[in-house]
Amino acid sequence: MYQYTEFDKQFIRLRAEQYRDQLERYQAGTLLGDEFKPLRLQNGWYVQRYAPMLRVAVPYGELSSTQLRVLARVAREYDQPDATLLADAQAAQEKLGDIPLADGRRINTRLKYGYGHFTTRTNVQFNWIPLDKSADVMDLLASVQLHGIQTSGNCIRNINSDALAGIAADEIADPRPFAEILRQWSTLHPEFAFLPRKFKVSLSGAREDRAALGWYDVGLQLLKNEAGELGFKVRVGGGMGRTPTISPVLREFLPWNQLMNYLEAVIRVYNRYGRRDNLWKARIKILVKSEGQSYIDQVDEEFRQIVEVEGGPHTITQAEYDRVAANFREPALDLSPADAEAETLALLRAAAGEDRNFGRWLESNVLPHRLPQLRAVVLSFKRLGYAPGDATADQMDAAADLADRFSHGEMRVTHEQNLVLPWVRRDQLPALYKAAKALSLAQPNIGLLTDMIACPGGDFCSLANARSLPIAEAITERYQDLDELWDLGEIDLHISGCINSCGHHHSGHIGILGVDKDGKEWYQVTLGGADGSDLSGPAQPGKVIGPSFSASEVPGVIEALLATYREHRQALPADAAHGPRHEHFIDTVRRVGIEPFKAAGNAARHPADADQAATA
Repeated sequence: MYQYTEFDKQFIRLRAEQYRDQLERYQAGTLLGDEFKPLRLQNGWYVQRYAPMLRVAVPYGELSSTQLRVLARVAREYDQPDATLLADAQAAQEKLGDIPLADGRRINTRLKYGYGHFTTRTNVQFNWIPLDKSADVMDLLASVQLHGIQTSGNCIRNINSDALAGIAADEIADPRPFAEILRQWSTLHPEFAFLPRKFKVSLSGAREDRAALGWYDVGLQLLKNEAGELGFKVRVGGGMGRTPTISPVLREFLPWNQLMNYLEAVIRVYNRYGRRDNLWKARIKILVKSEGQSYIDQVDEEFRQIVEVEGGPHTITQAEYDRVAANFREPALDLSPADAEAETLALLRAAAGEDRNFGRWLESNVLPHRLPQLRAVVLSFKRLGYAPGDATADQMDAAADLADRFSHGEMRVTHEQNLVLPWVRRDQLPALYKAAKALSLAQPNIGLLTDMIACPGGDFCSLANARSLPIAEAITERYQDLDELWDLGEIDLHISGCINSCGHHHSGHIGILGVDKDGKEWYQVTLGGADGSDLSGPAQPGKVIGPSFSASEVPGVIEALLATYREHRQALPADAAHGPRHEHFIDTVRRVGIEPFKAAGNAARHPADADQAATA
C-alpha cells in the first residue's frame, strides 16, 4: 500500500493544527457559526439528525492495521453520546414505529454507538462524536495519516478505485498510482475548492468494472490501444440522485500522461458553466446532458489551450509516475513452494467437503489473485444484529489482528461496505476461515441477498426521508437460511433513505428508496439496476415497479419478488462442482420483463395501505 512521505505527514498534521485553532476560535465566539461551518465541512464534520457526524477519508480504500486500530480507538473513546442526548434521540426514533414481520415479530430502531460505518465510497463514518472533542480526534487520526479533508463540500472528493486494485487477476494496469497522483493534485486545488457541486472520481485498471465507473462524475478505465500503449477511456457526467444518469464516453483513449491535463479541462468547463442557482441541477451530469456536444467541444478546446498554450503543466512525466508508484510497497511475500498449488487445492477441496459452509465461503468470499499462491479474502460485515457496513471498536481491532496475521497488515474497504484482506496465502485459508468465523466475519454471503448496501438513513442522517437500517434488518432477519440464500443466488439489493442515493439504490438489481408522505415513511422499489459489473451488465438505473410501499409492506414485497424469480427462472446446465444451477435474478428480470414482478409486488400490499399507496 502507499507509504506516505514526510511531506504528506506534515501536511496532515498541519491541517489538524489549523482545525484545532478554528474550533477554539469558534468556541470562544470570535469565529461565528456561519464562518466555522465551511471550515468544519472541509474537514469532514457534518451536523446530522442528533449529533455531529465525521467522515474519514480512505483514499482508494486502502487501510493498514495500524490505521484501523486508531479508527477503533475513535469509536471506543469518542463515538460516545451524552446519555440525555441518546435518550432523546431514541425516543424520537421510537415515534416512527416499528416494522412487523410475517411471523409476528417486529423490528424497531435501537440506536447504537461506539462503532464505525464503512461507506460505499470507502470512507469511514462516526455518528456520535461531540464537536468539542473533534480536534482531539483529528490529531489522533493525523498520527496515522488519516483525515477528513475534502470528504464534504463542493470539491473533488475522495478518489475511488476497485477494491482489488494492484492484485486483481484480470488487471491490465494498477490504477492506484494514478489515483494517488489525482489525490495529491486535487487536494486543496485552488480553483476547484468551490465547484458548483461535489465531484467524484473513480478509476479501474481491470477488465471487469468493479468501480461503478458509469455512475461517477468522472469514470476512468485503464486500457491499452492496438499499439500496446497505456491510456484511459474517460467517462464524464454520471450520477445518482433525482436524475440518475449513466456517463457518456468523452474519450475512447487518452494517453496516460495527459490524464490531469484533460481532467483540468473537464472541471474548468464545469466550474465555468455549471448551475449555481439550483442545488438539484448543479451536478456535472446536468451540464453534460443539457449541453451534449457543446460541452464536449468546450472541453476539447480547453484541453488544447492547456496543452498547446499553457504548455501542458499537469503532464505526468515518467519520473513523477515512477516516484509515486515506488511508494506503493508490496509486502515481503513468502510465495514458496511455487509448485504446490495442486496439493493445496486438493486439501482445500477435502476441507470443504467436510464443512459445507467452508466450501461456500471459499466460493463466495475468496477471490482470485494475480499471484497464484495468494488469494484476496472478503470479511463480511453483513450479519444479523448489525447494520450493513457497521463495525464496533472490538470488531475493528479484531479485523486488524486478522490483517496482521494473514495479510501483512493491509486491507481494503470495498464499495459493498465490507473489508478485503489482499495478501492471503492459499494454504492459510482454513486457518483464516476459523479465525474469522469466531468473530462472525466469515458469513458465506458475499454477492448474495444479505450482502446488501445500505446508507444510515433516517436513524442518523438529517437529509433522509425514511429509515434504511430497520428495513435492512428485517430483510436480513428473514433470509438467514443459507440453503435458501444460496438457492436465490447472486442479487444486488441496495437501500437508500432519500433521493441523494447514498445507498446506490438506482444500481441495485432490487433498489429500495425511502420517501416521505405526510410525515410517514414509504418506500419506492425499483428493479433491474446495474453497476457495470460482469454479473449486472452495463450500468443502468432500475425501473420503479409502482406506487410506494409502507414500511410494514416492504419485507413481504421483497419476498414476493423473489418468489416470482423462482417461478420464472430457467435452469442452466449442471456444473460438476456445484450441481444444478439457475440463471441469475437479474437475467430473469431482463428476460421476462418487470411486469410479473410488478404484479407480485403490488399483490403483496396490505389492504389498509392500498389507498394511501396510490399517492405515495
